[in-house]
Amino acid sequence: MSFTADRLLLFGASGDLAQRMLLPSLCALHADRLVADDLVIVCTARSDFDDDGFRAFAHAALDTHLAASRRPAIDGFLRRLRYQPLDANATDQFQALADKVDGEGRGLAIFLSTAPSLFEPTIAGLAASGLAGERTRIGLEKPLGTSFETSARINDAVARAFPEERIFRIDHYLGKETVQNLLALRFANIFFEPLWNSAHIEHVQITVAETVGLEGRVGFYDGAGALRDMVQNHMLQLLALVAMEPPALYDATAVRDEKVKVLRCLRLVAPDETVTGQYAAGAIAGHAVPGYLDELGQPSDTETFVAIKAHLDNWRWKGVPFYLRTGKRLPERVTEIIVQFKPVPHSIFAGRGARTQPNRLVIGIQPQENITLSLMSKVPGLDREGIRLRSVPLDIRMPDAFAGPTRRIAYERLLLDLIEGDQTLFVRRDEVEAQWDWIDAIRASWADHGMAPQPYTAGSWGPTAAIALAAKNGVTWHE
Repeated sequence: MSFTADRLLLFGASGDLAQRMLLPSLCALHADRLVADDLVIVCTARSDFDDDGFRAFAHAALDTHLAASRRPAIDGFLRRLRYQPLDANATDQFQALADKVDGEGRGLAIFLSTAPSLFEPTIAGLAASGLAGERTRIGLEKPLGTSFETSARINDAVARAFPEERIFRIDHYLGKETVQNLLALRFANIFFEPLWNSAHIEHVQITVAETVGLEGRVGFYDGAGALRDMVQNHMLQLLALVAMEPPALYDATAVRDEKVKVLRCLRLVAPDETVTGQYAAGAIAGHAVPGYLDELGQPSDTETFVAIKAHLDNWRWKGVPFYLRTGKRLPERVTEIIVQFKPVPHSIFAGRGARTQPNRLVIGIQPQENITLSLMSKVPGLDREGIRLRSVPLDIRMPDAFAGPTRRIAYERLLLDLIEGDQTLFVRRDEVEAQWDWIDAIRASWADHGMAPQPYTAGSWGPTAAIALAAKNGVTWHE
């Protein structure tokens, strides 16, 4: 059933994500008149606010995190807000929340940003209070479990109250402009598709590097680690977008059908195709930083770095390795996809002293959104001592190419899609289960072979074994 919600129920409204991302995103949509004037936003959390108290709290968050150009809209946005305190484990408190939401409007959108342990009681409370009706859809913020089993339990609980077409599982990477532009790059340009296969691509690299350490996420991160925190969701979604077949349509069903086919083609990873690490004390941007165990304050074998050599066993990608790398306390914050093409089969310039380099496509996702394609070009000159060739970048920087349109953060797009009911940029259950299948197998392999994280110095690019993982096939990580 298609509808645009006129009520948004925001769980976890006093949390860090709400302050940094959700409230600023909603205020930006309000400022740009992208949501209806009658949209009411009901916020809830354990914090004991009344309406005015929460509005003051939200105002402080917006003063800190909202772009200055949009701050004149804050007062008008705050008038949309209502607040109802709630202990999600107390089922009897949900009726007061339902009364606050109130009304038989066009529809209700729910954004659930709570601890995973609260998902099941929250869903039960929503159902018992009448907040899970046919004109309600729900958005689920990660993490959705820590394994296939725990994820299935959460999904089963949600499915008891909501059918799949009204469940919006959020991976905020899919809301990033350059991630979506990957689809346009592949499927709106005729010259890429004939080359986008094992005959012409040597390997693919996907890197998600962070300079930060635990940053207040001690409880969550030590129970998750880099594999479950980053690879299971963000990186596998990026891999699926790179490797998917062309969908027939740009809609939720067609796009997600093709992604899940890719995820089901992932080969089980051999023990020598993964590297794990844990950062020790070092320096980031010239500033000394402590090691993971120092920040944690106790022993731990949780990995803060992982590198994987992955393979897809299908027609298009057979024999093409996908190198995945992510970690904390690395030298720079960067998320990028590297598509390394094969060298030309024969260089006509070799006899004149020139060397060619294979073409490389670099898709930068953060902190800069850009696309760079390296092309071989002749260096100007008379060539009396031989022809010289050089790799020249064809560089498309999105802020320069599109100076007019407003730049949107991922949550602006995802919240608007949740309100309007477009599932294209959200993750379907079969995708989640295929991702967890692969991740659980890797973790089981680590346990079977007694693999422990190797130490690496904060400010480096991870354990030296990660370099060797790629170097075995003559590959160098892009840095």
